[in-house]
Amino acid sequence: MKRYIRINADDNVGVVLDENGLPEGEGISFGNLSLTIGEGIERGHKFALRNIREGEPVIKYGFPIGIAKEDIKAGSWVHTHNLRTGLNEDLEYTYNPGKTETPHSAEELTVNGFLRKDGNMGIRNELWIVPTVGCVNGQANAIAERVRQEFDQTGIDDVRAFTHNYGCSQLGQDHTNTKTALAALARHPNAGGVLVLGLGCENNQISALREAMGDFDESRICFLTAQDVEDEIEEGVRICGTLLERMRGDRRQPLPLSKLRVGLKCGGSDGMSGITANPLVGLFSDWLISHGGTTILTEVPEMFGAETILMDRAVSEEVFNETVSLINDFKDYFRSYGQPIYENPSPGNKAGGITTLEEKSLGCVQKGGSMPVVDVLGYGDSLKANGLNLLQAPGNDLVAASALALSGCQLVLFTTGRGTPFGTFVPTLKISTNSPLARKKSNWIDFNAGTIVEDETPDSALRRLIDKVMSTADGMPALNEKSGAKEIAIFKTGVTL
Repeated sequence: MKRYIRINADDNVGVVLDENGLPEGEGISFGNLSLTIGEGIERGHKFALRNIREGEPVIKYGFPIGIAKEDIKAGSWVHTHNLRTGLNEDLEYTYNPGKTETPHSAEELTVNGFLRKDGNMGIRNELWIVPTVGCVNGQANAIAERVRQEFDQTGIDDVRAFTHNYGCSQLGQDHTNTKTALAALARHPNAGGVLVLGLGCENNQISALREAMGDFDESRICFLTAQDVEDEIEEGVRICGTLLERMRGDRRQPLPLSKLRVGLKCGGSDGMSGITANPLVGLFSDWLISHGGTTILTEVPEMFGAETILMDRAVSEEVFNETVSLINDFKDYFRSYGQPIYENPSPGNKAGGITTLEEKSLGCVQKGGSMPVVDVLGYGDSLKANGLNLLQAPGNDLVAASALALSGCQLVLFTTGRGTPFGTFVPTLKISTNSPLARKKSNWIDFNAGTIVEDETPDSALRRLIDKVMSTADGMPALNEKSGAKEIAIFKTGVTL
């Protein structure tokens, strides 16, 4: 196992890989470069490979990750005490197209999924109760519980109520986000049957929600307004029973891999994220896209500082301009609330070795691999183009993962260096950046990418990850599904009345 690494030949910092860290006084070398560690440095953290002057850029991944706040001696720990962000409030962008063609594999692969009436593929056959407003959360849960107790669930993967606190007392874009999100949830192909449960007096009226849904299979999506019936729980259970009868006839069948759509997300990142898990997910993204599939990258604030890498891969100037708007609109969103744009990374990120937002972003965007960016989606928009898409959503784990699923992803790959048990409403595969986390939290972590800096090649790890994703798509439950950690979180942006 390597104890430390210089990621790019242009870097003036190295990264500690050894889980025990590097002790003070240890001598290390990179080719002709030799230095002595000046103080104990933990795994995932950085050390200077040469003397770095105050005001000089600190380079990692071959890009600046910030500015030295003071003179830094070779071998010294580089972190928040001597490194600051180099990002400015506003930037000028120029379209410099690089890779805009997508290579395609001649290999024809299939996924065993459920073919829905609209031609989309589901990888689960679940019954969902979707409240239009938080006021009927209790009724939705009661209906789900009764259905689980009273009906045969042969051929059904889950019965679940996806509760939330919104749907009323919201204005403008905030209300639109809720309506858009719930419409997308109800149409998701992982659901073989959906009961949309309303109250009757809420802002998010069922009539408007139906209109937002567009075309949908009316035999699989039903609606109930609680104020219109004497006993909404009894009526809801009856409707769900009818839906279950229809769903029991659904069968998995081989479908083209091009129908698979995978969301890309990271959370609780550490200094290993951009070395192991994120690049591995990037390799997977390239592999899936080469077979005609689709991936979506989101967490817009965690593109700040690395956005030009994505912009230069836009397939057209139109997509480039949409990417510029994606970045600048999110900056304006922060400003509108008087918040600093670069208030990131989190305390957990810093403890794991990430110092600045540009460092976090340069690791984050690696999940998008190297393929061209084919489209930019607004929050709740449905996918239109196969390939690598960018999506408007924040960095918050639950909100961003939900947004990926709402855009049509049947599963989400979630890389983490700190660990988390959560899952959104589709299978959420947790990929650890380091082996100690995978060993300690085996009830959270579905896949260990930490072996890449131990005894496994990236190609071997990619093959394992492909096998894991394919088996999950074919029906093997992710750990979040086994634990019941399945939620939806809606992007709230405005005033509550």
